[in-house]
Amino acid sequence: MSALPLLKPATYEDLCALPPHRVGEIVRGVLYSHPRPASKHARSSSMLGIKLGPRFDEGDGGPGGWWIIFEPELHLDDDVLVPDLAGWRRERMPVFPDVAWFDLAPDWICEVLSPSTARLDRTQKMPIYAANGVRHLWLLDPVLRTLEAYENQQGRWTLIATHADQEQVRVAPFDAAALDLGGLWT
Repeated sequence: MSALPLLKPATYEDLCALPPHRVGEIVRGVLYSHPRPASKHARSSSMLGIKLGPRFDEGDGGPGGWWIIFEPELHLDDDVLVPDLAGWRRERMPVFPDVAWFDLAPDWICEVLSPSTARLDRTQKMPIYAANGVRHLWLLDPVLRTLEAYENQQGRWTLIATHADQEQVRVAPFDAAALDLGGLWT
């Protein structure tokens, strides 16, 4: 019986070699690749950014104080992750950097779940986000029409709220203004 060859960890060059229509991430040394998000996924992500951006990034009708970004590339230790949305409090990142990726963990992350990525998001990426000090995490499911909100408590995620359908909600860290969930679903 021969031993299986050891696989070398994925590199950033492996990630860059992916075709442009693929999203790639390196999670615990493994390269994951999937197609760009489908329409319902993209719509929910876009609408959430549109709703949060003016109030929390720009301060128009809300408190401001955030940088909110679509699909930032995060380099957290050896992992390269691409959440659907991420936000940094401006008190932690006072100047928006001109960089190809971010190595400062965000304060908030939103992953929009899809059948091809939900398991990876929940079982692999959530623990990495917690270990790197992300304070808040939302999981948005456009098929089930749900929002799960988590808070990082001593490196572990605690579910703080689950909302669905057409609810008007206030969810940390963006609880200073109501969010109409109905506009997130197609």
